[in-house]
Amino acid sequence: MTDDTRPGEPTAGLSRPGDTLGDEGTVSAVVPSIERETVESTGRVGAVAYPYRIVEATVRIPRPLLSDREDRYVLSVDRARRLALRADEVPDVECRTLRDALVVDPELDDAETTEKARETAFEWTLRKYLSAEPPTVTIESAVDAHKLFWLAERPDGDVIVDSVRGTERPLDG
Repeated sequence: MTDDTRPGEPTAGLSRPGDTLGDEGTVSAVVPSIERETVESTGRVGAVAYPYRIVEATVRIPRPLLSDREDRYVLSVDRARRLALRADEVPDVECRTLRDALVVDPELDDAETTEKARETAFEWTLRKYLSAEPPTVTIESAVDAHKLFWLAERPDGDVIVDSVRGTERPLDG
């Protein structure tokens, strides 16, 4: 997470990073398609806020005797699992107040996260295009946000619900 001393850098919007938001706390979050209140449960529904950075990158591939080729990628860097994934678009993000939620600490700091995005865009470009010279990667924009997961108690076992996709899977596996 960045702080106010570095203007222009993305910020996660956490009020208390790495903490359980006991009573209440605020995070910037990807707008969920499934709200916490709508999850079917026999007990309470818990919340976990997972740190991501969504990056738009432009890659310029030099070509001899031709103009440079340009390609664009949207990447989602999972800052807890240190993993970069392809994203279709930059999602809408909102400031969200949560009660009784676990906010997962990022394992990658800001510089490591940006470098992970650059490396991944570079690798994807080399898989797609043949280049005599190395491509240059420019980070056009970056947004830090949390993806919310709902933990629901069910008679046949607890489940974790992805708030954006709406998919469910057993909590134990």
